[in-house]
Formats: sequence, structure tokens, C-alpha cells
Amino acid sequence: MTKTSMQQNPYPLGAHVEGNGIRFAYATKAVSCGVILYSRKTGRQLGREAFTAGEKTGNVYCKHIEGLQADQISYQFYEGDRKVPDPYARSFERKKGYGKLRNESDLKALIPMGDFDWDGDKHPRLGYSDSVGYCMHVRGFTAHPSSKVTSRGTYQGIIEKIPYLKDTGITTIELQPGYEFLELEPEPAPAVNYGLPLLEKEPKLNYWGYKKGYYYAPKADYAGGEDAVAEFKEMVKALHKNGMELVMQFYFPREMRAASIPEILRFWVLEYHVDGFHLMGTDLQVEVPATDPLLADTKLWYYHFNTSAVYERDETPLSPNLACYQDDYLYTVRRYLKGDENMLEDLMYQMRRIPQKLGRVHYLTNYYGFTLMDMVSYDYKHNEANGEENRDGTNYNCSWNCGEEGNSRKLKIRELRQRQIKNAYTILLCTHSMPLIFMGDEFGNSQRGNNNPYCQDNATTWLDWRDLQKYQDLYGFWKGMVEFRKSHPVLRGEQEVKLMDYLSCGYPDLSYHGKNAWRAQTESYNRHIGFLYCGKYAHKLDGKEDDFLYLALNMHWEGHELALPKLPKGMKWERVFATGEETAAEEEYIRRLPPRSTAIYCSVAEPEKKAKRRGRKAG
Repeated sequence: MTKTSMQQNPYPLGAHVEGNGIRFAYATKAVSCGVILYSRKTGRQLGREAFTAGEKTGNVYCKHIEGLQADQISYQFYEGDRKVPDPYARSFERKKGYGKLRNESDLKALIPMGDFDWDGDKHPRLGYSDSVGYCMHVRGFTAHPSSKVTSRGTYQGIIEKIPYLKDTGITTIELQPGYEFLELEPEPAPAVNYGLPLLEKEPKLNYWGYKKGYYYAPKADYAGGEDAVAEFKEMVKALHKNGMELVMQFYFPREMRAASIPEILRFWVLEYHVDGFHLMGTDLQVEVPATDPLLADTKLWYYHFNTSAVYERDETPLSPNLACYQDDYLYTVRRYLKGDENMLEDLMYQMRRIPQKLGRVHYLTNYYGFTLMDMVSYDYKHNEANGEENRDGTNYNCSWNCGEEGNSRKLKIRELRQRQIKNAYTILLCTHSMPLIFMGDEFGNSQRGNNNPYCQDNATTWLDWRDLQKYQDLYGFWKGMVEFRKSHPVLRGEQEVKLMDYLSCGYPDLSYHGKNAWRAQTESYNRHIGFLYCGKYAHKLDGKEDDFLYLALNMHWEGHELALPKLPKGMKWERVFATGEETAAEEEYIRRLPPRSTAIYCSVAEPEKKAKRRGRKAG
């Protein structure tokens, strides 16, 4: 091997093929440092190449080594006696397999070779109002044998399930950490042991991956083959081909420099064609990536954005890429579903709320907390398997077990649980901006009451695809509701409704109703209400006005009457969805909803003869 100094061009950091060799660039304050080279085939160390003072610019060392073949070597950096994985590595060796104990010093970086054929790939660029999100874990989605994919728990497994996702109505995948991280590593030694013997602690799996990672490399153990880079790109390409998007979760610890974040995000957009990012971490300076020109049409999700620091005062984005991602909707709707009092005003607000200049991602479940099935099956968390004596995870679940904790053989309880899940689907998909569910909630997935399965790589967190057949009725209801939402733009508002008749058409864009039309009963003891979405404020793809829609909700344990407002001449109400059988009322426009049920009514053209009779009667 021969070396030539190329310190005049130290960026980008990491290792890259250049000329007849490889250029290594490493940022460090260490004096004694360099590169360790290994044979990719045998793992044998080939040599150590020290950085010299003449190869340093600022705190960046750069060395070009001729004669190296990128497909034949792996590498690490070193500082003194310590081996350091390249934080800018584009790929890592896959050796021990997922869930095996590893030290950072075990990580050897690879240099990806060759160009990837994107074949004209394009970002779908879906608006939030046209999106349905699906949060998933790469392993958990297809690791169970019932998934019947050829490569379980991998990016390839997701590719094989794209037809299912598309049929389910999903447009946007939110992926839990898919970049490289050590899921199992030795527990750090205590700082002080007071002379006591050290007891070895069994290392605990970090299944979720919310820790500092190697942010430029896809996780090697999530690949079915040896080339994680190509497999991840194939997944993105396949999603885009089917009109679907990929949003990646990125967790950044406090010590992460704000300037590094947009650099990482730009890399994944340019190299992997990723469509968006859910930024996770405390006190992130998210306005930095939010104002990055290259990320202007890339979805960015966070708890909240200071839009005054992102946009000019009078600037309104044509299609917002930023979105608020908070739990406030989750807690409000869950409390309403279980029948808490004094929830109607909050429910009305949460279902129409879209922050100015932002999108909004709303959800009832996520990777943390109960699944939707567990939300209606457990009053209390059951995290004993985590080994923390059930002290981990939140105690505030806003759940109701419908009369019995856990699995039940009682038919009435099982039926009530399924009805409550359908009620949840209905409310979620009639809320403006972007709905999102956690994987498996569309067919009754359960984690057996574990609301914090961060260390479980087993049947607790793996989807059991046999439930798809078991809860076929739930799945069919979900699909029908998604398709209904898709066909009615009045349910997919891009901006918050005004609750006013600003078109002078005789109806506000959204109005609320009780036993009497136009008079919502929002007293603390009431749990029933009607929503009227006026179709004149939205237009379908063919340019025609949308229909009038009426959403009837009753989460009381008793039945209640709700009034449907009168429609314009020539129209009548027709029920299209219901989770319980209504009973007839004496008055034509009154509907009596059974306990804990929802219904949706749609305006349809009235038969001509009947419409004429109505006209004569009115005259």
C-alpha cells in the first residue's frame, strides 16, 4: 500500500473510493490516531495506518491510500489503544446476527460499491390530508412465521408486504429506527462500587433503538442479505413505485450538535430518496432543518415547530411539509371512548385542530403504550416480562377493559371490544389532517397488556398475522372507512375549519348537533354529539361538490337521540356506516343511537316522486 496526502479535501468525512485507492477522513481531537484495515473475507487485520500532523486540517485528518479495493476490506479508526467505529460509515459488516452481544469495537465499516439503478424513481409528495400513516418496526412487522415472507424481519419482508399495505389503504410508512445501532451491548460498569463485589448484569435488549446510533448506515441486521444499502434502497424504490412514502424516525440525544442533524437528513434524502423524518429527542433545534432549502418539500415531524422562526410573517406554505406530532389527541379521544365525563368540548377541538402553517399527525396508538386491542382489553399495564417488576411504562393509559381484564371468553365482552375498536377507527378517520395507526391495529394486534415492550424481541412485539383472519370483520371495517375517507375530501381538510357559513350557502363548513339540530349538548355529563360536514366546502376529483356527511357519536352506556339537520331540497340522509343498530324514532330526522356506538350518514339524491310530494306538503 502506498499513501498520498489529500488533506486539502477532507470532506465528506468517512471513507470513499477516490482514484486508485480510498480516501479516509476522520474528525477527532486525538493526537495518536489512524485507520485499521481488515480483510473483508477473512476478518484478519491487514495493518494500521497512522495519521500524521501533515494530514490534518483543523481537527480533521485525511489520508489517501492507494492500491486498496473497497470490496475487499473493512475498516475502523483508532485513537490510542481504543478502536472507534466510523460515525460516518455508510455500511457495517453483518457478522453475529441480531440480538447478539457486541461492543462498539466489534463494528467494522464497509465501503458501498457501485451505483444503484433508481429507474426514474420519484417522491410521491403526498399532502397530509391525502395520507394515512402506519408506524412499524422492521423486525416486528414480519418476524413471526405467520407473516409467510421469504425474508422475515427485514427490509425485504416489508417489500413483500407492500401489496397488503396498499390494500389496507396505507400511504405513508413511519419506520422505527432503521439506521445502525447496537441493540445489545455490555452494561457499563458502575462509577463507584464502594468496595463491594461487582455483580454481572445481564445485558438488556434495546429492541426499539432509541439511542445514539450510526446515522449514515442502514441497520445491517435488518437486511435479508449481506448488502443492507441496496436492500434499503430497493424498499424505498418499491414503496414509491406503489405511490407510498417512507418517513424515518431519527432519535438524537442531547449531546447531538444541531448542525449535524440537517447534514444527516440531507444524506438520506439524496442517497436513499427518503420522503420524511420524525425527529425525536429533547429540546432539538428543529428550526434548523426546517429552514434547510434542500428539505423544503421533505416531511418533518416533531412535537411542535415555531413557525415564526421558519416562515416570514405573511408567508403561507402552499403544501406544508412540517407537521405537529403530539399525544394530546390520543389522550382526549381515548378518554372519550372509555366514557369519561366533560370530554365533548375537547373532542370537538381535537378533531378539527390543524395548527396554522403546519400539518398534524394524529393517532390513538403508537409504539409506546397500549395497542388498540389492549386499549379495550386492559385497565392496567402488564409489563412483568420486561424484568422491572412492572414499574416501567406509563400508568396513565386512558383505557377500559370492557368488563374483564385481559382475554375473555364472554361473547358480550368480546363484541363490545370490537365495537369500541370500530368506534376508534371511525373517529380517527373522520378527523382532519393525517391519521396514523401502529402496525397490526387494523386487525386486533395485542401485546398482552405490555405498554412498554422496548426490550421484547418475541411474540409480544411481532405481528401474528393469523389475527388477520381471526379479526376479519375489524379489518374489513377499517378498509371500508379508509376508502370512505379517501372518497370524501370534506373529511380531509388541509386547514382548520372556521365553523362559519363563509360561502353564504346556508351551512357552516362544520357544525355540531344534539337531540335538536343545531344545538349541541356539551354539558359535562353528556357523551353524545353529531358532526355535520358540509360538502359545499370541498370538491371531488371530478370538480363536483362533496356530499353532506353526518357523524353521530354516543359513548354513553345508555342510548341517546340525535337530530340530523334538514338537507337542501332533493336530498335525503342515508346511513353508510354504523357500529351498532339504531332504533327507529317517531320523527323523521331523529336517530336513536345505542350505547357506545357511532354512525355515519351521507346525503343522497331523493327519488323524484318522493321529492315532489315533499314539495307539495311543504307548500
